[in-house]
Amino acid sequence: MENGGFYHDHYHSGSSDDELVDISDATLDFSGDVPPLDHDYSADHCKVDWRSNKSFKLMDILDDTVPGIGTYEDFNTIDWVREKSKDRDRHREITSRSKHSKLALLFSVSDAFSGWLLMLLIGLMSGALAGGIDIASHWMTDLKEGVCMNGFWFNHEDCCWTYNNTSFSERDKCPQWRSWAELMVGVSEDVAGYAYVVSHFMYVCWALLFSFLAVSLVRSFAPYACGSGIPEIKTILSGFIIRGYLGKWTLIIKTITLVLAVSSGLSLGKEGPLVHVACCCANILCHFFTKYRRNEAKRREVLSAASAVGVSVAFGAPIGGVLFSLEEVSYYFPLKTLWRSFFAALVAAFTLRSINPFGNSRLVLFYVEFHTPWHFLELIPFILLGIFGGLWGAFFIRANIAWCRLRKNTRLGHYPVLEVIAVTLITAFLAFPNEYTRMSSSTLISELFNDCGLLDSSKLCNYTSISGSSTGSVNETVANVLADRPAGPRLYTAMWQLALALVFKMIITVATFGMKVPSGLFIPSMAVGAIAGRLLGVGMEQLAIYHHDWSWCSPETDCITPGLYAMVGAAACLGGVTRMTVSLVVIMFELTGGLEYIVPLMAAAMTSKWVADAFGRESIYEAHIRLNGYPFLEAKEEFRHKTLATDVMRPRKSNPPLSVLTQSGMTVEEVERVIADTSYSGFPVVLSQQSQRLVGFVLRRDLIISLDNARRHQEGVVSVSSVLFTECNPPTSASTPPSVRLHSILDLSPFTVTVHTPMEIVVDIFRKLGLRQCLVTQNGRLLGIITKKDILKHMAQMANRDPDSILFN
Repeated sequence: MENGGFYHDHYHSGSSDDELVDISDATLDFSGDVPPLDHDYSADHCKVDWRSNKSFKLMDILDDTVPGIGTYEDFNTIDWVREKSKDRDRHREITSRSKHSKLALLFSVSDAFSGWLLMLLIGLMSGALAGGIDIASHWMTDLKEGVCMNGFWFNHEDCCWTYNNTSFSERDKCPQWRSWAELMVGVSEDVAGYAYVVSHFMYVCWALLFSFLAVSLVRSFAPYACGSGIPEIKTILSGFIIRGYLGKWTLIIKTITLVLAVSSGLSLGKEGPLVHVACCCANILCHFFTKYRRNEAKRREVLSAASAVGVSVAFGAPIGGVLFSLEEVSYYFPLKTLWRSFFAALVAAFTLRSINPFGNSRLVLFYVEFHTPWHFLELIPFILLGIFGGLWGAFFIRANIAWCRLRKNTRLGHYPVLEVIAVTLITAFLAFPNEYTRMSSSTLISELFNDCGLLDSSKLCNYTSISGSSTGSVNETVANVLADRPAGPRLYTAMWQLALALVFKMIITVATFGMKVPSGLFIPSMAVGAIAGRLLGVGMEQLAIYHHDWSWCSPETDCITPGLYAMVGAAACLGGVTRMTVSLVVIMFELTGGLEYIVPLMAAAMTSKWVADAFGRESIYEAHIRLNGYPFLEAKEEFRHKTLATDVMRPRKSNPPLSVLTQSGMTVEEVERVIADTSYSGFPVVLSQQSQRLVGFVLRRDLIISLDNARRHQEGVVSVSSVLFTECNPPTSASTPPSVRLHSILDLSPFTVTVHTPMEIVVDIFRKLGLRQCLVTQNGRLLGIITKKDILKHMAQMANRDPDSILFN
């Protein structure tokens, strides 16, 4: 496509260190967002109504769409002030029209209702996809161990559901379900040793197949479908543009590969990727609603609600999802977004409940409900679990970032398929011998959370009777069981297996998170904490059994609940990695349904955060944002250094002067040369090159479109035509070519600071207004500019970090 030959080869996404970015104000008319076609650029009158005809758009009749020009470029930051101003103008126009027309009033009502309708559709779509992912991953996980003869599409539980002869002690066995060893060699691993080898071999083969398909699909069709997605979602919600990250191909591939990755047995979860899936659904549905399609700020309100939906379907915790979006993800979260997020999360949870993916009328596999009271002195082990969770979080963040940096900066990153295959092979080969690593992480958490019943025959519930004889199951009366429950030999075996599983999970999760497959972190972190908590809970239980003289633990009561310790440990480790507090406690409360355990959860969550913050205040998501160089200005990070705007602004003394446009005196050719020679997204406009008196700021995009429009549709405009940013044309002779007047695309009130403005105030302005840049002046004279990238680099430098790690503006 022809573009006039003055910007195509020079425009890029904005990763240059010298990039300037646009800023605008409510004084501009953003309703059309482009200069109108019917305006006479060479008119000799001063007052022109640019708003007289809003039905014609420049881009509608241009022969070709200008390459590289759009509302915002890829890997660039939106202008929050501009977008909010556009929305306010739209609301004022709708309100004005609704007073004079019933049809306009009806449109006003439908416009207000469209947000709730969008939330309804997001909840329905996300809940349906989450239910499908749960069902498919459960079936494919069981497929690694065997197949149902009544129908290969049944998982193990569904296959044995109708088998009435199954005893409780052998509830996982039924003739309809056949292991691969039984199918291939005719015997089970209980009969012959080589059958175990066959089962192990098939387990590894299925795991390798699933992971290979997952990484291949991601690499071939949707590279953005890998990872958790939460760091990028958090960056996007702060105003950053990543084209294609929330597109339809990303949604399709992420949904499919998430099932494959979870089923492969890798140490990852689906909770983070479900947030990404929900945001993809929201972004796609936004295209059907005009006010969200055309406004990036409004779209981010919808994405905030979608983040709440993702957590809602992941944990069955609608309230926790809303708080997660508010506390952890969202950058701008107005009150109406809070209500709409709650509604969308409610719809999603109801949809998932209707699908009933686990067949137990619950939204998650590891739903538990405790009623046993806890004792005040148990706060000591709960706080110890919080310390462990904080230490685990600090260790994991540092180790995982170091591994990901190694992957990024070495040849390891060039072989993502080989890396996934190698990690899967190690994981599957080492996980199979241990039943607590062989089972899925969700099943493991469910096993560890549950308390022991009278007829439970699992290893974790193997206790001896009062007489001391070891039995395979607890068969004494309830009173005797509650009075004294010494550990049996199988329970000691389970403790050793859990200890090995803990070490294995901690190491393998570090290498798994960040690979080129969908990978969440919630479930692996909870699994680590649940294992540690169960180990400590059983230890406390045995300690209490032999110390019934304690005043808080009488012989007639069951003092310790190991499942509660697993739950508290899971919360502590998840909090240590993500640094969540309020939302974490609410999520765990919704999981368990027990109000009486709020205090232990709060104690563990706060302790884990304090301990982890002692080693670094970044969560794993913020650490990955920094690793990728995204321009994320963290609201929680305080800036306490005594520097001034003059210390940060550009240009520096060693740099070339700032590229500016003059209010008058420049020709079309000169303006086009400035555009071609620079990659800035906007230009300050000054009174003259000599005075440098600031007049305003003009966007690169609007400038290019206006000049292109003038050349195409304004008769007489040539390269030597004057470009004016004034309301009136100066007197000219009849032989002078017509001028191009661009006053209406000029922002006359850009944000400015003085050279003496403290940087802590500048940083606060950028955070609260979502600015991309502000101009530095002294007595009205332009001296320089401060961009968001400049601030991030300065903050990194003052914190003794590498400022060159900030790659985008």
